[in-house]
Amino acid sequence: MYKVQSMRIFRSIAALVFSIIAVTLSGCEQQTFDKLTLTGSSTLAPLVMELGQAFEKRNPGTRIDVQTGGSSRGIADTRAGLASIGMVSRSLKSSENDLFSHTIAFDGITPIINKANPIKALNDQQIIAIYTGKIKNWQAVGGPDQAITVVNKAEGRSTLELFLKHFQLDNRDITADVIIGDNQQGIKTIAGNPWAIGYVSIGSAEYEERRGSPIKLLGIGGVKASTTAVKQGNYPLSRSLNLVTLGTPQGLTQSFIEFTQSPQAAAIVEQHYFIPIDAN
Repeated sequence: MYKVQSMRIFRSIAALVFSIIAVTLSGCEQQTFDKLTLTGSSTLAPLVMELGQAFEKRNPGTRIDVQTGGSSRGIADTRAGLASIGMVSRSLKSSENDLFSHTIAFDGITPIINKANPIKALNDQQIIAIYTGKIKNWQAVGGPDQAITVVNKAEGRSTLELFLKHFQLDNRDITADVIIGDNQQGIKTIAGNPWAIGYVSIGSAEYEERRGSPIKLLGIGGVKASTTAVKQGNYPLSRSLNLVTLGTPQGLTQSFIEFTQSPQAAAIVEQHYFIPIDAN
């Protein structure tokens, strides 16, 4: 009798365990998500992350995964099928005409220095001389007797490509003391060194400056660096910020890109100090 009761209890417990497992697995199936992976530009990443969060709220059951690594990674991952969308903070090259570009905002690139540095402006020739090692002390451009710390971007970053192109430089000619990846790293480096100089996204720099980061935007060619100058078309080193796909976007990819170009997304774009596409 005791054995019979024990078997009944065991079977009841086993049935309960299997029931719990079945319910758990059922719940997991109901919580599966449609996932979209984006990789590439660190300039675009913070903006796209926030746009992704807004898209997820509007579309329950979706997940937007954003990873950085530079515009070159965005191009390579999209071509290889590792990312549904690449983030590229420049226009596509002729060698990249196998990709489709979808502009979501506009931006510019600006040299930045520490707020403690009394220098107010540098002309193009001075910037070139500093980055090629011909000028190594701030005193040579009207500043204090302090050695210049040159901060350059890593290979694969579109900000580097556009900077080199504008100033007609070869990266091999640049004498850098520090190599940085994303804009935030560059801004932190300049903010922590009174005698450093670097160059970053205008939108990122304005955003961090408004938050209290001790940096100063120098501008280029006598034009003050600002989103207003970019919007008005007066800034000499402007660029489009793009999402790229290997083919014509469809399904979730199409829905997300359409959202990033929508009036609803424009407010988020402006919060990141970029120019919405309908304002340019």
